[in-house]
Amino acid sequence: MELYNIPLEIPPDCNLIFGQSHFIKTVEDLAEVMVTSVPGIEFGIAFCEASGDCLIRHDGNDDGLRQAAIRNAQAVSAGHTFVILMRKAFPVNVMEAVKSCQEVCNIFCATANPVEAVVAETATGRGVLGVIDGEKPKGVETEEHIAIRKIFLRKIQYKR
Repeated sequence: MELYNIPLEIPPDCNLIFGQSHFIKTVEDLAEVMVTSVPGIEFGIAFCEASGDCLIRHDGNDDGLRQAAIRNAQAVSAGHTFVILMRKAFPVNVMEAVKSCQEVCNIFCATANPVEAVVAETATGRGVLGVIDGEKPKGVETEEHIAIRKIFLRKIQYKR
């Protein structure tokens, strides 16, 4: 078995959702999730088919994000994985709907941070073992940090 760390491309002002599903209709169902969850969202999706033609299936309403999602899927090359890149929305806006999609088995991450997929390759194919999402902690928040966090969440209207 060989192990690889695959950096995923996240275009400026975008977020990524990286997950695993189980069926060819994943790409169409996830595209419906995106357009019905957030008006004006821009997105691209790529899905690695794991049997039959073993194609990278894709959809989206922004060609640049669709092409970046395809590049990520090609780099990872693990069956049944999908990449969603989005702009003008955040993962929190679509995550419940993505997780509720019938084909979705697992979400590895939802982030705008630098992220690497940890991939194992054997004679039969590739699989994702996990992700490295962002930096390691630099300390523990203080009362001042807590106050700043609470102010920030209310400023962006994610808390009242």
